[in-house]
Amino acid sequence: MPAARRPAAPPDPLSDGTGPSALSLRLALANGDTVSALRVDPAGSAAPVAAFVLAHGAGAGMRHAFMERLARGLAGRGIATLRYQFAYMEHGSKRPDPPALAHAAVRAAVAEAARQWPDLPLVAGGKSFGGRMTSQAQAAAALPGVQGLVFVGFPLHPAGKPGLERAGHLDGVCCPMLFLQGTRDELAELALVRDVAARLGPRATLEVFDDADHSFHVRAASGTHDAQVMSRLLDATAAWVRTLIEAPPWPAR
Repeated sequence: MPAARRPAAPPDPLSDGTGPSALSLRLALANGDTVSALRVDPAGSAAPVAAFVLAHGAGAGMRHAFMERLARGLAGRGIATLRYQFAYMEHGSKRPDPPALAHAAVRAAVAEAARQWPDLPLVAGGKSFGGRMTSQAQAAAALPGVQGLVFVGFPLHPAGKPGLERAGHLDGVCCPMLFLQGTRDELAELALVRDVAARLGPRATLEVFDDADHSFHVRAASGTHDAQVMSRLLDATAAWVRTLIEAPPWPAR
């Protein structure tokens, strides 16, 4: 009997030429540097329910296809986004910024989002490195107006070196957090992620994606497609954001 084939992948929203357009912005950092940013709102007359300050990962900038899909997909679910570059990516370097400089970019982006959408609740976070820098900034001093953090693949440890050291600062984050994690993520052993979420208690929500790696890629043998994983990821994020903004404010520590 021939092997069962997985169903055809759904259409890619980046390939059809439709969807919301992006507004280019510049962010001024505390050291006098500036970086690029992109604002994306829901298409047409639909009003967003929240805005997501969305940081890129260590190896690819805000215009990477994965980041584009996140921004467009969230816009289609009623959530505006502000993507931005860290300074090293803006200037073509491959070495990520030291934490202090990365945190300054996070804070500049959050401040700009508050100016762009003064009446919207904010969430912040991002892909891998971007999410971790956002949580470090939040733990050091609460990001004004940010009601929750979203981690699109939290990089819990280096590949092949399981550990919890990178999660230590999360104890100082006093707002709800959403962890979106693949079961094959080489930078986040799932059992350890579950331990972190359990330690954080009701502040943490963990959504697990079967067979997904750190890039949320799934193998053909999984019976699903990357586009389906992305759709589930977007649905989970939008649902969590809507629940967050409808709930009573989280108590500050």
